[in-house]
Amino acid sequence: MPASFRRGCCFLAALALLAAAPAAAQDRDFAPVTDAMLQDPDPADWLNWRRTLDGWGYSPLDEIDRENAHRLQLAWAWPMAPGVNQATPLVHDGVMYLPSPGNVVQAVDAVTGDRIWQYDRDLSAMVDTVLSPRSRSIAIYGDKVYLNTADAHIVALDARTGEVAWDHEVADNALGYRYSSGPIVANGKVVAGMTGCERFKEDVCFISAHDAETGEELWRTSTIARPGDPGGDTWGDLPLLYRAGADAWIPGSFDPGSNLTFWSTSQAKPWASLQRGTDGDALYSNSVLALDADTGELSWYYQFTPAETHDLDDVFESVLIDHDGRRSLFKMGKLGILWELDRDTGGFVAAHDLGYQDVLDVDPQTGEVTFRPETFPVKDELIEFCPDFLGIRNWRASAYHPETQALYIPIHPTCVSGAFTEVDNEPGAPYYTNTGWLSRGSVVHPDADPYRGYLIAMEIGTGRILWRHSMLTRPGAAALTTAGGLVVSGDTARNVNVHDAATGEVLFHTRLPGSASGFPITYAAGGRQYLAVTVGGDRTNAVFAFALPQAPTASGQ
Repeated sequence: MPASFRRGCCFLAALALLAAAPAAAQDRDFAPVTDAMLQDPDPADWLNWRRTLDGWGYSPLDEIDRENAHRLQLAWAWPMAPGVNQATPLVHDGVMYLPSPGNVVQAVDAVTGDRIWQYDRDLSAMVDTVLSPRSRSIAIYGDKVYLNTADAHIVALDARTGEVAWDHEVADNALGYRYSSGPIVANGKVVAGMTGCERFKEDVCFISAHDAETGEELWRTSTIARPGDPGGDTWGDLPLLYRAGADAWIPGSFDPGSNLTFWSTSQAKPWASLQRGTDGDALYSNSVLALDADTGELSWYYQFTPAETHDLDDVFESVLIDHDGRRSLFKMGKLGILWELDRDTGGFVAAHDLGYQDVLDVDPQTGEVTFRPETFPVKDELIEFCPDFLGIRNWRASAYHPETQALYIPIHPTCVSGAFTEVDNEPGAPYYTNTGWLSRGSVVHPDADPYRGYLIAMEIGTGRILWRHSMLTRPGAAALTTAGGLVVSGDTARNVNVHDAATGEVLFHTRLPGSASGFPITYAAGGRQYLAVTVGGDRTNAVFAFALPQAPTASGQ
């Protein structure tokens, strides 16, 4: 690898000069994205957050494989906007659509990295700025790219030019509402999960569907049971004002066979039941909801930890896998428990605990959870529990490989100590400034030390760990799997690794100018397969595309 690439500061300075170059016109043909294409993508494309709507994070491309991955080299790089970078690029017909911090979206040539167009969101009027604006994902459908914004709008951009086709306000940012992840498209409907629901207000979080051509809202399903609604009594007699949380801040999955879209919700807020003033289950927090994609009607739900009280929720990706004659949904949340549910009924199938958490026990026959009294919060009393609030795993998504029938999951086991106290119940108060948690600090889990993270290969049928790759720092990126027998991982020490999916052997390694962050993808354009990785570090944000060396032409001999 050239020295100029290893010297990150110099390389990024060169990237900054590229960013200043004028945008190129898109004079290429554009094939509108259809439902059929989303449900069975061209192997060359990456059309959805996890490529396919089942959440696998798997590509059927196999030009890069176990035998040649060691020959990967940098093909091109492109700078991204500064800020918190957790992005997933999309690729269609040789164009990469790249979400950046601050709700910037760029289209670049997927072969050269040359910019085609750029959209900049004006967020100067934002009222709620508790969390810095980020865009983990976007969606593409028809001739439009869909961006969920930090000020709670959905914006449709012309995929050819970046011009705004429509801009629809979904919720009031002044009440704290915001988006941090993008929508998915389910049978022509743009479906999005709202977040920013930590403030006390006479409203709740929700999942909504919108007309792809106009942005018109087609349905809205609350993620919190209101007083008088089914499940409303699980919040006791709390008025609507004090029913907070259940944000849906990670994109959902979609099963076109059943027409169900699966969305997960985060914890109730405040975090501890003693702060909420109720011991009830607090539906539909910490749950997966199976919704009819046409109507938003709730088909079934499964609540993983009723009355969850440690901020250890299961909001992350739902992976839809058919195996052993069953149509299953797999989910791992912050507790490091791999849940398997029947995705047609929501029935419990299995739970496989990684063994790092110590807050609850799971009945292996029923899935019922029981809190352990020694780690259960008591007001103002010091407790210790594992993991800390970032969980054994967080937003960095797992990836499934059908060859090994394993999920590849970035994890970072920890423990924490502190005390839960009262919280400010003033309506409209920014909850993240007063969580009612007095921290005494987090430490690496004693069973993990000296390592701070791993990439694990976990067999879905048994929960058996096939292999683990140890990291001296936390994982920084989601996992990616390919038909070439590969798994891609990245950490916050700027390492990117390509592993053999069967053994975990590192076949390719490089160190980038910033920490690997976001969701790596692979795609094909111009006759080559590429691996694209985004890095984050505020001013070092960029996307790097790798490929195998091109065979020399006769004229180049």
